[in-house]
Amino acid sequence: MCNLYISYQTSVIMVLLQFLKRGKGMESIAVWQTGTLCGLISWIAIASYLNVTQKLRSLIQPWVTHHVLTGTPFIIQIQNYQHGLLDALFSGLSCVVSVPFYTAFLPLLFWTGHGKLARQMTLLMAFCDYLGNCIKDVVSAPRPSCPPIRRVTATKDEEENAMEYGFPSSHTLNTVCLSGYLLHYVLSYSQLEDGPLKLVGVFLVCLLVGLIGFGRIYLGMHSLIDIIGGLALGLVILSFWLTIHEYIDNFIVSGQNVTTFWSALSVVLLFAYPTPEFPTPSFEFHTAFNGVALGIVTGVQQTFHQFHHEGVPRIFTPQLSTPSFLGRMLVGIPTILLVKFCSKVLAKWILPIVSNTLGIPIRSTTYIPALTKASNGTKPKKPEELKQAGTLQRLFFFSNQDTFDVDTGIRFLQYAGLAWSVVDLVPTLFTNLSL
Repeated sequence: MCNLYISYQTSVIMVLLQFLKRGKGMESIAVWQTGTLCGLISWIAIASYLNVTQKLRSLIQPWVTHHVLTGTPFIIQIQNYQHGLLDALFSGLSCVVSVPFYTAFLPLLFWTGHGKLARQMTLLMAFCDYLGNCIKDVVSAPRPSCPPIRRVTATKDEEENAMEYGFPSSHTLNTVCLSGYLLHYVLSYSQLEDGPLKLVGVFLVCLLVGLIGFGRIYLGMHSLIDIIGGLALGLVILSFWLTIHEYIDNFIVSGQNVTTFWSALSVVLLFAYPTPEFPTPSFEFHTAFNGVALGIVTGVQQTFHQFHHEGVPRIFTPQLSTPSFLGRMLVGIPTILLVKFCSKVLAKWILPIVSNTLGIPIRSTTYIPALTKASNGTKPKKPEELKQAGTLQRLFFFSNQDTFDVDTGIRFLQYAGLAWSVVDLVPTLFTNLSL
């Protein structure tokens, strides 16, 4: 299973945009939504049957690995100027543009009244995370070898990042896309016509991207080829997103079958994710943000006219003063953390029951100790036991697994619940508390 259905997806999306633009009725909507899902499922089956991931890896991995190895002296030369202040500066910048930071920052953006910016950046982040991690695991190229280079991992998040493959640099990719989109939004929202100020904005974005890219090399996390790959892919994704973002937003806030379609799409994307050469945390990161995107889309679609339209109060206005916003944070943050915990507990209880009812054999890597012990057992399954696994499992013809990791579903539902609470439950509490 492979991610280079990107070009295929692009052509499909452009066709879908034509349907949206022309305002087709329910019949046309059902046709393009069904066609999209069927097309993706067909591609998964074909890519799996033809071993597309392995073939692409055999072509690309040696080339990238060669550049990683030959780029080692360049990294060492940069690290000769190491200093504690530089370590702190670049480690701090890496945290500021990391996925955990955006996960914490985006809810606050929703609660300031900038709903359109918040949902667009959330979906763009999910898109970047999916494509970037897919390419990482398709190529499966190593990071710079340590030693001889010095790798600085100041946080647990950085330690997990170091376990992923290197090409392309996710930090560079995300910085290009999100800072670029933020600049586009600010210029469009303010309708700024002053050329020098626009140049200042572009300069600041370029400076941030440059510092992030250089910092990833200085910290020993990436080679130059990784940074170039992240920069190139980021520019392509940003250009594509600026073409489609208005269509996507219109579909989310006023489309038909939005929740059903996005739920099915999210599940299909989980199966469409490529298998890396060796396991990495990349799939877990994608699963979490895939769930976040579903929760945001579902919540916004249901409550757009109540909480997320363009006329809602915004921060630093009489309708939403600073004390009121602080009150929102004091109420909202504990609430979403509680929902995240409860979602995880419910998913751990419900998913095994549903799986057993449907005859889907499951295992657990971490979350459910009983299933973890079973999956680590040495006794293999008998052929007749596999034959009795159930009709639904046999429909997953594109999977080579005998069992499915229930942790994926738990993580997906956990983050979907968290994101839904950000845009639906918490704004309801704000209304009831007059915040």
